[in-house]
Amino acid sequence: MRYFAFLILFLCSVEFIYAQQSNDPPITGSFKNITFKAFIAEVEKSTNLFFYYDSKTIDTIGVNLELNKTPLSLVLTKLFEGSPIKFAITKDNKVFITTDYTIRPELSSLYTGKENNYEDNKGLFSTQTLLDVKVASNSKVHEFGSRSTLTPNSTFILTGFVRNSKTGEPVINATIYSSKDSSITATTDVYGYYTLNLKGGAHSLEVQGAGIRDAHYNVGMYDNGRLDIIVAERVETLKAVTVSAKKSANINRVQMGVERLTIAEIKQMPAVFGEADVIRVLTTLPGVKTVGEASTGFNVRGGAADQNLILYNDATIYNPSHFFGMFSSFNPDVIKDIQLYKSSVDAKYGGRLSSVLDISSREGNKKELTGSAGIGLITSRLHLEGPIGESEKTSFTLGARTTYAKWLVSLLPKEYEDGDAGFTDFNINIHHEFNENSSLYFTGYYSKDNFRLRSDSTYHYTNRNANLKWKKLINKNLTGVFTAGVDNYVFGLYTDYGALNNFDYNYQILQKYAKADFTYYRNSKHTFEFGLNAIHYNLDPGNFKARSAESSLMPINLQTEKALESAIYVSDKITFSPQFSVTAGVRLSMFNVLGPRKWNEYLDGIPKSETTITDSYDKSGILKTYGGPEFRVSGRYAFTNSFSVKAGLNTSRQYIHMLSNTTTIAPTDVWKLSDMNIAPQRGGQASLGFFKNLRNNTIETSVEFYYKKMYDYLDYKPGAKLILNEVIEQDVMPTEGKAYGVELLVKKPVGKLNGWIGYTYSRTLLKMDDPTKGTLINNGSYYPANFDKPHDFIFVGNYKVSHRFSISANVNYSTGRPITLPVGKYYYNGAYRVMYSDRNAHRIPDYFRADLSLNIYGNHKIYQRTHNSWSIGVYNLTGRRNAYSVFFVTENGSINGYRMSIFGSMIPFVNYNIKF
Repeated sequence: MRYFAFLILFLCSVEFIYAQQSNDPPITGSFKNITFKAFIAEVEKSTNLFFYYDSKTIDTIGVNLELNKTPLSLVLTKLFEGSPIKFAITKDNKVFITTDYTIRPELSSLYTGKENNYEDNKGLFSTQTLLDVKVASNSKVHEFGSRSTLTPNSTFILTGFVRNSKTGEPVINATIYSSKDSSITATTDVYGYYTLNLKGGAHSLEVQGAGIRDAHYNVGMYDNGRLDIIVAERVETLKAVTVSAKKSANINRVQMGVERLTIAEIKQMPAVFGEADVIRVLTTLPGVKTVGEASTGFNVRGGAADQNLILYNDATIYNPSHFFGMFSSFNPDVIKDIQLYKSSVDAKYGGRLSSVLDISSREGNKKELTGSAGIGLITSRLHLEGPIGESEKTSFTLGARTTYAKWLVSLLPKEYEDGDAGFTDFNINIHHEFNENSSLYFTGYYSKDNFRLRSDSTYHYTNRNANLKWKKLINKNLTGVFTAGVDNYVFGLYTDYGALNNFDYNYQILQKYAKADFTYYRNSKHTFEFGLNAIHYNLDPGNFKARSAESSLMPINLQTEKALESAIYVSDKITFSPQFSVTAGVRLSMFNVLGPRKWNEYLDGIPKSETTITDSYDKSGILKTYGGPEFRVSGRYAFTNSFSVKAGLNTSRQYIHMLSNTTTIAPTDVWKLSDMNIAPQRGGQASLGFFKNLRNNTIETSVEFYYKKMYDYLDYKPGAKLILNEVIEQDVMPTEGKAYGVELLVKKPVGKLNGWIGYTYSRTLLKMDDPTKGTLINNGSYYPANFDKPHDFIFVGNYKVSHRFSISANVNYSTGRPITLPVGKYYYNGAYRVMYSDRNAHRIPDYFRADLSLNIYGNHKIYQRTHNSWSIGVYNLTGRRNAYSVFFVTENGSINGYRMSIFGSMIPFVNYNIKF
C-alpha cells in the first residue's frame, strides 16, 4: 500500500510539471446497481480515461446513475461525498483516487467539489439519478418517517441485511450497535439479517465483524424502517492494528462454549497433505479432542464421537470423513462459516448429547463468475460461484473434489500392494431472492469413498443429502424459515474370496425431515425463537448375501427399524440491562418407535440373554414412546466492557446410538435406534466461564469450567458382536457417566502474529454398577472412557512476514488414551489363559506433534485474471511415531505387544491454489 501511494505521488508530481489545465470529460450512460470498480471499467471502455486506485479504497461504493454529459468531477464529488476519498484528474485524462495522501490542489481544483456544486448542476442528471450512494463510513443521514410525528419515548424497529459489497453475499455474525447506547446491539443471523430496536431520533450506527471493514451509518428514526448495509472485506495490513473497544463479541455474547471460525482462519493452519480441514481445526480448540491421527471423529467435553450433531446447511452428515479419516468430508472452498456449540446449545437444536457443529456454505457471488481450484499430492478440488441470469436475484455455488491416492497405498507393506483408495465429493447450493422479504435456498451434497487394503475386500460408503429452505420475513418483527430435506448414509463391503465365499454386506440410514423455525423480535429486551421439527427414520441395520449361486453362505436380513422423532421449542433472550442478559428456553422432544417390528421381552432384574426371554412380539403402529423436556439456560454479566462472567445449564436426549468397536468414526460403524429394550441416552451439563480481553481487545482470554452427567450410554460386554446382530440388546449394557474439566484459552486474532494457545484438563469416567443389566465392570467402580485424555495442550500460530508470505505452525500434546492390557497368565482346565487388567486401567504413550507450513501468495495487482498461492510445509515435523493403538499377539507361546502408528515420519506437502 505504501509503495503504491508513493507511486501515485510520483505520477502526480510528474503530471503537475507538464499539466497546464485539467480536463473534466463528460460522462454519458446508464450505470444501474453496479460496483464502483465496474463503473470504472465501463467508463474506461467508452472514454480515454484511465483510473489509478487501491481496491480497498473504493470497494464499498455502489453506483446507480443515469448520466447525460455529466462532468466527471461532479460525478466523483457526489460519489465520494462524506467520505475521506480524494481524486485528481490530469491533463491527459488520468484519474488518481486515494485516501492516504493529500493531492496537490495545483494538480486539480476539482477534488474538493467546491467549484462544481451539485445543487447548481441538477440539469446534468436525469430525474432517475440515484443519490442514495452506499458508502461505508459515510455522512449521509437515512431518515425513516417524518420528524413532525415523533413523540417522546417512542421506539422503532430497524431491519435489513448486511451484505458483502463485492459478492452480494450475506455477512454472518456482524454486529450493529448504536454509538449513543452500546447496549443497543444486533447480530446478523446466518442469512445476514438483523433487527434493531432504536429510540426515536438520530442515531449513529457502527457495523463491525470478522473479516469486514468497519462501517458507519447515520439514521433518523421517526418510524419503522429498513436499511440494507453494504460492507467491504477487510484486507489486513502489516502495520499495528488498533481495535475498537466495541469489538468484544466474546465478552458481550450471552452464550458460552460457542466457537466460531471463518474459513480464512481455517486455511491458515497446516494440515496433513496441505488441504484445509474443518474438523481438524476444531480439534485445536479447548474441550475438543480426537483419539488420534487420521481421525475426523471428535470428542467434545467428554462426549463420545456419536454425541455430536454435524449439520451442513441443516443436512445431517453421519460420516464426516474421507480416506481413512485423513480428510474431512467438507470442501473448504465452499464453506463460509462454522459454529461449534460445546454448551449453551440453542433450543432449536436437539438429538445429541455433547455438541452441535453447524456449517454454513457460501450463497454464491451475485455479481460475477468467480472460482478457485487447488492441486495437491493427494487431492484436487474445484469451486465455482456466480449469478444465474442478469437480475442479480439468483446465484449458485458449486464445489467438487477428487483424489488420486493409489500411489500412497502402494507405499504400504507388500501384502497391501493390490490396495487402492479414493473419494469424491460434490456440493451445489442455489439461492434465489424473490424479493427483499422472501428467499429460497437449495442444498445438494454427495460424497463417496471406495477403498481396499487387500485385493479380496472392498469397502464403500456414501453420504447423500438434499434440502430446500424458504426464508420469509413475515413482518418487521417476525421471520420464518421453513426447511424440508432428506439425508441418506450407506456403507457396504463386498469380497472376492472365491465363488463359495463371496458376499455382499450393506447398511443404510434414510431420514426425511421437516421443520419450521421462527424468530420474533418483540423489542430491545426480548427476542423469541420458537418452532417445531420432525425426523422420520428408516434404518436398514444390515443385510448379508452371497454373491454367487455356488456359495454356501446363508443370507441374513435384519428387520428394518423405523421411528419418528419430533420436537417443539421456545426460547427468549432477555436483556435486563446493558450488563446483564439471559437466554432461557425449553425443548419438548418425543420419540415414537414404529412398527411393524419383532422384539423380545425379558425377565426383569436379570441381565438380558437367550435364557431370559419370556415372550416375543410382532406388532405394527407405535410400539413405544420416549420423551421429555430439555432445558437450556445461559446468562452473562459484564462487569466492564472487557470482562464478563457467564454461566449455563442445558439438558439433552439422544435417541440414536452408534455401535462401534473403535474409538473413532469408522466405515463399519452401525447406528441403532432406541427401541423397546434400548433406552435413549440422557445428559446434562453445567458450565461457568470468565472472559477477559486485554490490550484494547487485541488479546482474548477465557477460563471455562464444566461438569456433565450422562445416563444410558452404551458400553459393550466382553466379546460383544456388533454387526448383523439381531439381539444386540444382549451384548450391550447401559452405563452412567460423568465428565468434568477446565479449559483455558489465550487468543490473539489480529496483527502480524496471530493465533491461540489452549490447554484443557478433563476427565470422562463411566461406571456399570447395576448387576441386573450385566456383569459389573471393575467391580462397579468408575473407569476411564476409551476417549479419556486428561491433559491436552495446543498452540496455533500464524506470522505474516509480508503481504505475500506467512508462516503457520501448530504444536499439539495430549495424554495417551486408555487401554486394557494383559497383565499375566494362569493355568485353568488344561490350558494357559490370559489375565487382563481392569478395563482401561493403562494408557498408550502420550501424543506429540508439530506442523509447519509456508504460505506464498502471488502479487496483489488490481487487474489480473487469477490470483495464485502455494502452501508448502511439513506435517509431523519431528517425525514422532505416535501410537494410534496397541495390540497383542500370541507368538510361540508368548504374548507380544505391538504399537501401531499412522504417520511414523515427517510428511512433506505442497498445494497449489488459484482464484479467479
